[in-house]
Amino acid sequence: MGSRIASLVVLVWFVAGIIAAWQRGYFNDPPEQCSHFATLAVTVVAGPLNYVGLNPKMGCTLPEPSK
Repeated sequence: MGSRIASLVVLVWFVAGIIAAWQRGYFNDPPEQCSHFATLAVTVVAGPLNYVGLNPKMGCTLPEPSK
């Protein structure tokens, strides 16, 4: 019974994050840069915290090939 409740809480958490990302327009265009994808992912993981003022922004740097 406890695992069902935990699963439901996790599902609702991620659905809230997906709705927040949709409301911010992150699904309008496909992510072109690493930072866009990272911001989308962190927004979904933040879930309902988006509605209490959290606005996660991520940046990322990819390693450059050696010369």
